[in-house]
Amino acid sequence: MEGTVATKFPVLLESASSGLGAKPLAIHQPLAPSLELFMLQDADALPQLIGDYKPVDQWQVHINRLFYRFRGDQIRSFYQTFASADYRLAHALAADYFEKVVKREKASKSQSSAFSLQPLTVLELGPGNGNLAACFLSHLKVLDKDGTIYPRIRYVLVDWEQSVLDAALAHPELASHRDRIETHRGTVDRLEGMADGSVDRIFCNELWNDLPTKLMSRQANETEEEFLRPNLSEALHAKISDWAAFVRAFEAMDIDVLKGFPPFLDDLVWEREYRTVEWKEVPYRKTITEFLKRIDEQVVVPVNMGAYATIKEAKRLLAPDAIGFSSFDAGTADMDVLNDPEKPCYGQFGGQQSFMVNFALAEAVAKQVEAGAMTIESQREFVGRSLGTNVLTLMDLMATHPSAGTSMAPWEQDRLMLKTLLALNETYQSPYARQLDFPIPLEMPPEEREMLQALVRALKPTGIPDTVAYLTEEELMSASKDLEAIGYDPQSFMIALTAPPSPVDYYHASISSR
Repeated sequence: MEGTVATKFPVLLESASSGLGAKPLAIHQPLAPSLELFMLQDADALPQLIGDYKPVDQWQVHINRLFYRFRGDQIRSFYQTFASADYRLAHALAADYFEKVVKREKASKSQSSAFSLQPLTVLELGPGNGNLAACFLSHLKVLDKDGTIYPRIRYVLVDWEQSVLDAALAHPELASHRDRIETHRGTVDRLEGMADGSVDRIFCNELWNDLPTKLMSRQANETEEEFLRPNLSEALHAKISDWAAFVRAFEAMDIDVLKGFPPFLDDLVWEREYRTVEWKEVPYRKTITEFLKRIDEQVVVPVNMGAYATIKEAKRLLAPDAIGFSSFDAGTADMDVLNDPEKPCYGQFGGQQSFMVNFALAEAVAKQVEAGAMTIESQREFVGRSLGTNVLTLMDLMATHPSAGTSMAPWEQDRLMLKTLLALNETYQSPYARQLDFPIPLEMPPEEREMLQALVRALKPTGIPDTVAYLTEEELMSASKDLEAIGYDPQSFMIALTAPPSPVDYYHASISSR
């Protein structure tokens, strides 16, 4: 990770337009409505083809598999999620789960005592580095003072890549919970071996935007979808001696062979075109076409097919009285935003392709498959409600600084971030002792590098755990004088605390089976 790395998906925030606070500060920058890759429009300027035209979602699956196999252990070098190192989302989930299980079991008249002895299965789809699982279980154990819930937990980490599961399981703070943890390798659209109605809680964090997603638009009475065709840049093509072998290995996703060639994920060049949707290969036709009638012609919208598959599978897995399903991701349910031709649709981070979540259409699909009523709220609201206060992300705080929107050198961005962390850490106290990883770029001038290294050394282990983290109103107020000393206006960040979600933001979509 290099300094203040971006969150996984860009969010539109009018308060900042520079790269302040991240490299790039994707959370504060709108994407173009197409891939943040080289996208060719001039057919005469083509480099070298390495594949045929396919729907966006098919190439997304292909490229993302290559990304995880090549760079799965480097994810935080390209982006961070709100659960990569921070604990507050996991704690909010644990508190919510504990409260709902206690309420359900106290209300049960079929039990001879207030609490059942039945196991409670919790699934986490796409466990990342294991931090969310570790913090969820640790906090649940603290809340469960009588030992009536935590000992019954069976926490299952689900992913299609064994390397991801191995890395998540190796999280040091999961060691004390190993008797509660299991892993399941498989695709999230069909979890083989898991019985119908056997699960009590399912959640996933920033998974939906990585799952297969189509881009569709309405053209008169037809529905079209975006197709992509990959090329390799001319510069990299010139470095590959056995071109035929490279193309064969790329098509076959042969990692062993591809490792013998220069890294290529950052050198892909894409062409795109639009074709009529072949509905025999696409489910939910009626729901999708009815939704597109509410969108202007030729305006492309994300159709998150992988997300819909998790909703359908959650319906199968959840018990009749289950607590339910939650997904946290970047996107929008606002029809005005979805109808905007300039909205961000998707982007790439180190080669991985991520898509904005169309929560409005996800809600319509959940209704079609009768999965239960979906509620959508901002992620910040969910975390704040659990804490009983207003919360702000560290990146949102940075966006209120007067330097936001101005041109700053990377080391100046890092310096402001480190000074902000130090100001907050005077009063901030994390329940976990962790050293924040903040590497200083080698190319930085020696004087500045030495100064930033001193700032890094001054960070305390129980301070803010990540550059992507939640702050409470009380923590900001306690640190207001120190923040003011480095240029922040307390009035500005107090306004930001109660500001409504941005048009595209991080949301919590929940479905209760009850």
